[in-house]
Amino acid sequence: MNISRRDFVRRAQMIGLFYAAFPLSSAVRAHSDNSAVKLMPDSAGLLDLPEGFSYRLIAKAGEEMSDGFLRPGRADGMACFSHPPSSDKCVLMCNHENWLSVEDGSPFGPNNELLGKLAPGKLYDKKADGSPFFGGVSKMVYNLKTGQIESDFLVLTGTAANCAGGATPWGSWLTCEEEMLKPEEGPGKHHGFVFETPSSATGLIDPVPLKAMGRFAHEAAAVDPETGIVYLTEDNRNGLFYRFIPDTPGQLEKGGRLQALAITGWESANTNNWPLDWGGGGAGRVKAGVEYETYWIDMDDVESPNADLAVRGHNAGAAYFCRGEGMAYGLRPGSNTGEIFFNCTQGGATRSGQVWRYTPGATGKLTMLYESPSSDVLDLCDNMALAPWGDLILCEDGMGSQYLRGLTPEGQIYDFARNAHDDENEFCGACFSPDGKTMFVNVQQPGMTFAITGPWESLKA
Repeated sequence: MNISRRDFVRRAQMIGLFYAAFPLSSAVRAHSDNSAVKLMPDSAGLLDLPEGFSYRLIAKAGEEMSDGFLRPGRADGMACFSHPPSSDKCVLMCNHENWLSVEDGSPFGPNNELLGKLAPGKLYDKKADGSPFFGGVSKMVYNLKTGQIESDFLVLTGTAANCAGGATPWGSWLTCEEEMLKPEEGPGKHHGFVFETPSSATGLIDPVPLKAMGRFAHEAAAVDPETGIVYLTEDNRNGLFYRFIPDTPGQLEKGGRLQALAITGWESANTNNWPLDWGGGGAGRVKAGVEYETYWIDMDDVESPNADLAVRGHNAGAAYFCRGEGMAYGLRPGSNTGEIFFNCTQGGATRSGQVWRYTPGATGKLTMLYESPSSDVLDLCDNMALAPWGDLILCEDGMGSQYLRGLTPEGQIYDFARNAHDDENEFCGACFSPDGKTMFVNVQQPGMTFAITGPWESLKA
């Protein structure tokens, strides 16, 4: 690729594909039609939040970290872990979505002057000219009492376009490469894999791709703690929803089986709800709130250099999902069953986003929980988090003013935050501290991480 992911997705998929056939609408400059929660203007011009909430700007791209490297740019997916033995501290594992084409935001400095600090064997890959890839993961140890970062450092580097990912029950962060590069395109290795990074790491780990989890445009991961099965989304306009059944639960490096989801009685479905004459599955074909029975299809040749898993899976009966992105596992209050929630960024008749739920079981159930009626209501939902009180927190990555939106179990959308600094830059990486009292979130450009506190109980239904 010779353009950035943001430019590719927005220009090629949205402008080139959508607006050539559909008239320009409020998607170009989205505002909010959600008035259930009123946002207060921020005098500092960074985050508008509901009354009573406040934030700290805890990290910025380009700052020197504890290990002497610079904090990488384009912070994206993130998860929060406990930091035993202290309950006053937590760990943030943060992805950095630096594609091969990205030129700034390197942890090694603009001229790679810090590259000499890198120990041999810790860089997964480098470009044809010898300069390093600088996608990867950073770690921050945050003190919840003082509101300060106590230490921060690189954990993984030399990977490409680490977009979202997911936390495991055993305390690691699965970071997912979205860019599927081949060696002949410049790097020395194939890309498009998942890497496991322990939250206990105290520096750079040896980068080991989990190839049995497939090579595709990886976005997010979520682990069912009951089974150890890992669910995976694919950021592809015609992508699949996958699960990885490990040979040994909790030890993903030992391999396993990759499968793709199919809908019983609707083989090779397209769930995007676009019109048929626009290559879709049919407007209104999927109804919100309807449960669909599902089954799983075994995938073979999962490391294929042809990057054709989605096409082969669909031909075998698997369902297409329109740009699967953020994902979360959790138990909603009052439920005894763990569920997998995921977003389809450009799904829906207005191409503004869909929110899905998969309920594991002998016959898994798939339900579309919500489809955005307009970009003014929900504009391209990307990363997500399950809030302690049961709502889903959705990070927007759209074309106008960008919000954090809440989605209640009853299907109601409300605003929680607005990016007042740069209204066309996405929120990402939303996650909660172990005690549920602090939400962390990134604004990808210019690269800022916030810690938000306030009266969370006011958001409960």
